[in-house]
Amino acid sequence: MTLDPFFFMRGKLGASQGGQSQQQVAYLRQLQREMRVEETLNIPLSELNVIVFDIETTGFYPDQGDQIISIGAIKVKGEVIKEQESFYSLVKYDKPLKDEITTLTGLTNEDLKDAPPLSEVLFQFFRFVEDFTLVAHHANHEKNFLQHASWKLYRAPFKHRLVDMSFLYRMAEPNGKLVTLDECCEHNNIPIFGRHHALYDAKLTAELWRVYVKKLKKLGCESLKDLYEEIAKG
Repeated sequence: MTLDPFFFMRGKLGASQGGQSQQQVAYLRQLQREMRVEETLNIPLSELNVIVFDIETTGFYPDQGDQIISIGAIKVKGEVIKEQESFYSLVKYDKPLKDEITTLTGLTNEDLKDAPPLSEVLFQFFRFVEDFTLVAHHANHEKNFLQHASWKLYRAPFKHRLVDMSFLYRMAEPNGKLVTLDECCEHNNIPIFGRHHALYDAKLTAELWRVYVKKLKKLGCESLKDLYEEIAKG
């Protein structure tokens, strides 16, 4: 699969709208106000619409200046991965990338210098996400960066429900010791490809979501509410 290194979106998104604007800020604040996060708790996992996503960053600490350099996401409903509804974008970054980041992600300063600014990419990302539940592998990393960026750019809180895939692992296989995305994929016989590319990592995580929704259903865990209640017991 060939990806446009500048900006790639499929689904119902329109064209890029340019830089940050009052309209973008107003849209995102309205989206946050209208979200009904609690309603998703009782929807069966086999019917729940989610956005599985991944970000690549320059480090681990957004409050110390580390930044998002790419975002990839894909829509999933239950066990169905919607290949035609995906999102990918690089993010403009003007500072020299550390060698280890280039080695890890394959991204270069040349790739990022003409990419859209973070304000535009996040706006388009949230348009793609709407009010869907978000899913990520080791989601605290994604959560920290989205919280920081959402407030810094739009003065809007990050209010989407964000499910960490590790919750599903712990519930389905309480004695397992899976940590990395590679370990989880190998354990479930999922072919590994394109590691540390945001969209490919999102697709690998989506494959894991599909596997573990099926495993949890067999255990009688039908919804996010069931999942959280069982985790609380442990």
